[in-house]
Amino acid sequence: MSDMREHGAPHQSTVELAFDIFHRIIAIFCLIAGIRYWALLIGIADEGAWRFDLLPVNWKIAAASLAVLWPVAGIGLWMIVSWGPVIWLVAAMTEIIMHGFFPELYGSNWLIIASHVTVALLYSVFRVALYFSKRVDEQTE
Repeated sequence: MSDMREHGAPHQSTVELAFDIFHRIIAIFCLIAGIRYWALLIGIADEGAWRFDLLPVNWKIAAASLAVLWPVAGIGLWMIVSWGPVIWLVAAMTEIIMHGFFPELYGSNWLIIASHVTVALLYSVFRVALYFSKRVDEQTE
């Protein structure tokens, strides 16, 4: 009961709070990415140039998949559930593979690759910090 607050909510360390905020920030970007893909596919953005029926097959598969994956990842990250980062990783790896390994099909977009790698590194740093934070808490008890 020592880690319970006055109203019964569990005590959250600074690292845990920062990690939760990090999840929510990335969730917002995931939802924006999903909305962007949907706007492209239904013809709202770029004057309909990326409409689903006008795309080559490789882009149809990639864009339709990412239009579903990004919002689902955003919801999972916002709710801070275990499957949120997993879906984010699948979507991020899809875009990294698209733009990093098949630039002749999808175009080279190093900004997207760098942003996904940066988020993955930050996530890893948070996980390591949480691990050590919990170890310190266990040792002080």
